[in-house]
Amino acid sequence: MVVGAGVVGAACAHGLARAGLSVAVVDRGPVAGGTTGAGEGNLLVSDKAPGPELDLALLSARLWRELAAETGDLGGERGDLGAGPVEYEAKGGLVVAPDAVALKALRAFAEGQRAAGVAAAEIAAGELGALEPHLAPGLAGGVHYPQDAQVQPARAAAHLLAASGAALVLGEEVVAVLRDASGAVLGVRTARRTLSAPVVVNAAGTWGGQLAALAGVTLPVLPRRGFVLVTEPLPRVVRHKVYAADYVADVASGSAALQSSAVVEGTPAGPVLIGATRERVGFDRSLSTEALRRLAAQATALFPVLGGVRAMRVYHGFRPYLPDHLPAIGPDPRAPGLFHACGHEGAGIGLAPATGALIAAAVTGALPPLDPGPFRPDRAFPEEDHPAAGPGAGSVNLHSVRSREGDAP
Repeated sequence: MVVGAGVVGAACAHGLARAGLSVAVVDRGPVAGGTTGAGEGNLLVSDKAPGPELDLALLSARLWRELAAETGDLGGERGDLGAGPVEYEAKGGLVVAPDAVALKALRAFAEGQRAAGVAAAEIAAGELGALEPHLAPGLAGGVHYPQDAQVQPARAAAHLLAASGAALVLGEEVVAVLRDASGAVLGVRTARRTLSAPVVVNAAGTWGGQLAALAGVTLPVLPRRGFVLVTEPLPRVVRHKVYAADYVADVASGSAALQSSAVVEGTPAGPVLIGATRERVGFDRSLSTEALRRLAAQATALFPVLGGVRAMRVYHGFRPYLPDHLPAIGPDPRAPGLFHACGHEGAGIGLAPATGALIAAAVTGALPPLDPGPFRPDRAFPEEDHPAAGPGAGSVNLHSVRSREGDAP
C-alpha cells in the first residue's frame, strides 16, 4: 500500500510492481494533485554537492533515461522533447557566475562533483553566448551540466502508476494507519473503507509528517513554499535550464526566510518558466508579491530580453522539507511494516526512480542499489525554528514588477 499519488509514490509503486508485488495507491486527491503538479519536472545533478543526495540523483538520472528509452521518449541529438509519455527532455543545465569570485567557487564546486561522477564542463565568458545567445553580457563564465534533464511531472507520475498496474484509490484521505498489538502495520483506513496491507509506504510528500503521526511515529517534514512565474509563449529564447551560482546555496540553506535565485528555462510549448523561491510559512497559500518581484528582477538580470515580456500566470506549491536536507527513505523500525519515501524538498521528481528502487529493495530484502543508511527515517534531525506568519497577497506581471522600486534581491 502506497499513500501518495505524486511522482515519488508512483515511482515506489512502479518499483514494487517490478519486484513482483501487488500494489495499491491511495491519495486524498487526484494523481499529481500536490507538490508534483506544482513542480517544473527538474532532473538535476548540477545543484547537488558530493554526498548521499548526489548519489541518489545520479542513480535517478540513469533510471529516468532508461525509462525514457523504454518508452521511446528520448529526444533527438540536440535534446529535443521526447515523443513518449513522460516528455523527457535532455536539455542540460547551465550555471553562470556573475564575477570572478563566484566563478572560482563554482569551479571548485564542479571539480568536486566531477570526482563523484558528474559531467561538468567549464564555459568561458566568451563562449556563453554560443549556448545561450540571449544571456546578459558581462558574466564571468559558467559550467555546463549535460546530465540535467526534465520531464513533464504529472504525465510522468501517471505513466509510472499505469505501468505499475497499481489499484488506485483516489479522492480518499487516509485518516488512520492500522497497527496490531505489537505495533506492526496492518493497513490504512479512509473515511470510506479499510485497506489491509502488511506494508504501508508513506509517500505523502509535504504531508508525510502527518501520515507518520497517524502511525504513532515522528518525522519532522515541513512545508517550504515556492513560486513559479510563467511567461507568455515565446520563441525558444532559453535553451537550457539556466541559473546563477547562488541558487546552490539557497537549496542547501535551512533558513526560514524568503530566499530567491532565478532559475530560467524555456519549454517546448513556448512559455518561459521562472523559479525559484523558498520560504517556510507553513501551508500559507497567499500570494507573495515580494517573492515575485525578486524572481522577475533576477530573471531579467540573467536574460534582459525578458524585460518586456508579460507573465501570464503564477503558481506555487509546497516542498516537503526535512531539516538535514535529505529525504527519509526506508523502513521505520518504530512501526514494523511502515516505510517512508518523503522529504525530498524540491528534488522529488528528480530523485523519484532511485527512491522507488530503494523502497523495493527494502521491502523485498533485495540488495539496495546504493547505501540506504543516510536516508534512515529514524535518524536524528537537528532542531529548527518555525516562522509564525507569511507574506501578503497581490498580483504581478514581469513588466510592472521590474519597474517598481525595491526590486533588488
